[in-house]
Amino acid sequence: MHKLKDKVALVTGGSKGIGAGIARQLAADGARVIVNYVSDRDAAEKVVVDIKATKGEAVAVAADVTSQTEVEALINTSIALFGRLDIVVNNAGVYQFAKIEESTEALYRRQFDINVLGPLLVSAAAAPHLGHGSSIINISSFVTRVFIAESAIYSGAKGAIDAITGVLSLELGPRGIRVNAVNPGLIETEGSHSAGAIGSDFQTWNEEQTPLGRVGQVEDVAPIVSFLASDEARWITGEIILASGGMR
Repeated sequence: MHKLKDKVALVTGGSKGIGAGIARQLAADGARVIVNYVSDRDAAEKVVVDIKATKGEAVAVAADVTSQTEVEALINTSIALFGRLDIVVNNAGVYQFAKIEESTEALYRRQFDINVLGPLLVSAAAAPHLGHGSSIINISSFVTRVFIAESAIYSGAKGAIDAITGVLSLELGPRGIRVNAVNPGLIETEGSHSAGAIGSDFQTWNEEQTPLGRVGQVEDVAPIVSFLASDEARWITGEIILASGGMR
């Protein structure tokens, strides 16, 4: 059953990793999907090709979520292409751990601009187009529950997302717009491989601390997002769902 049939979804940072998995899952569940990317057009188009290969509908649209002008153009393009917008997944994000003595203004601004300003700009631009029964889903992180050394900037940014999720659920709830967050633990993606997390002591520590005894996969997260986007979750808003295999 296509529980997202006739819905239109925007996934920011949808060209790879968790975002690509979410885009594919939403399409598999019937949504027409806008796959947002900032620079890797080939990767975004590959996601679109994969979706179309399974008879889904998708299009790749470039936009930097830290630019209000580009975000507004992204939303307008989405509406022009599909005539409506029902689901917004604020997935675009970046992380970099650093000792507090090595934390810099540039590191702070990059992480807060992409991880916090981005979702604010996208939600602000999308909200006027979202109708009753629509949904905003923010991708946060388990670092807001599990304190990890050298993650002060990243944890601060994701803590802000958890707070923003609660605020927007109150602000947009009277309009029938639900707002929730999904907080994954360590997920095996291109990004976690390139950052050196997979195969490291950090992965070993995660596995030892996780009741389910492994790191997560994209397929562990994407169905949760699809559920929250669907009418099956119509009575759920303002929630922070920890998707970490039980690590907390």
